[in-house]
Amino acid sequence: MKFEEELRKGNFVVGECITCHKIIWPPSDYCSHCFGNVNWHKVLSIGRLVEYSKKDNKVFCFAEFENIIRVMGTLNTNSKKPEVGSKVRLDKCGINQGNYYFEMSLC
Repeated sequence: MKFEEELRKGNFVVGECITCHKIIWPPSDYCSHCFGNVNWHKVLSIGRLVEYSKKDNKVFCFAEFENIIRVMGTLNTNSKKPEVGSKVRLDKCGINQGNYYFEMSLC
């Protein structure tokens, strides 16, 4: 699948249906609404913090990109206090030992 190919290269992409123009999430090579083909584009790197949690000195979060795509990852707070709704920037993504990872920081 194109999503995993690009993620391995460090690119976060999403499919958009050619026919009905819906963003396809979770990722698929075909539209889950009308079964049309999709075009892939890079996800905007700025999103918003939906939820976060801290364990030891590590902060984990859910972030939303393009008003529909939610991913879980680690959050670098840059010594700022995170707040739900704050802007986050996707710094790094990829696949490590078969698992997807997303690293973000507060803007």
